[in-house]
Amino acid sequence: MNKVALITGASSGIGYATAQLLAENGIKVGLFARREQRLKTLAENISKKGGKALILKGDVTKRKDVENAVKEIIKEWSHIDILVNNAGLMPLSFIKNLHIDEWDRMVDVNIKGVLYMSAAVLPYMLKQHSGHIINVSSVAGRRVFPAGAVYCATKYAVRAFSDGLRCELTAQEKIRVTTIEPGIVKTELPNTITDIEIKEPFAKRTAAMRPLQANDIAKSILYAISQPDYADVAEILVIPTDQGT
Repeated sequence: MNKVALITGASSGIGYATAQLLAENGIKVGLFARREQRLKTLAENISKKGGKALILKGDVTKRKDVENAVKEIIKEWSHIDILVNNAGLMPLSFIKNLHIDEWDRMVDVNIKGVLYMSAAVLPYMLKQHSGHIINVSSVAGRRVFPAGAVYCATKYAVRAFSDGLRCELTAQEKIRVTTIEPGIVKTELPNTITDIEIKEPFAKRTAAMRPLQANDIAKSILYAISQPDYADVAEILVIPTDQGT
């Protein structure tokens, strides 16, 4: 398999696990995130197992960082086949508490980051007449819950954008698009919650169930990209058995 993948949010959680799993399956991986030391550790682990990884330090909210990362991959490996838009934030809060700066940050990372990275890879995928864009949304992109209004809005946007991409690109340009929709996963994501009214109740709720592991979602991503070219896995919703709905 001579495929190249670019993974955002690769320094932890789902992105970290996905990079490891794809590399184990012979895919070259570009590791994009802000925390460079973590990327170095991940790249070393991949290299020790015989995989190939490229460290791409950057912020998905900065267009230049995004564009430079894609150029680095093309310079190193000459093509890009898979984009995993995984970077995201989840500072849940009740609207009445007006965490407006957090709303702005979620829009920038969860929506604009997906748009910027997709825009950066598309010219190369269009030239190749092939590619696969994986957008990590959430069960929150299907169901709205208290304290999740803005977060859910960003994940609904990711899902809508994925559907739009698929309408424009899949049949015509052979660029496949998959939306991954995880339920509660054991990652650093809850660490971004600062609203004291939801922080403790959310922690209690998640402690009462067995959450998914990051590698569970990585396996879903690997499944989607492993299908034959004529099969497009449009959506994968994965939730813990304990979560129910």
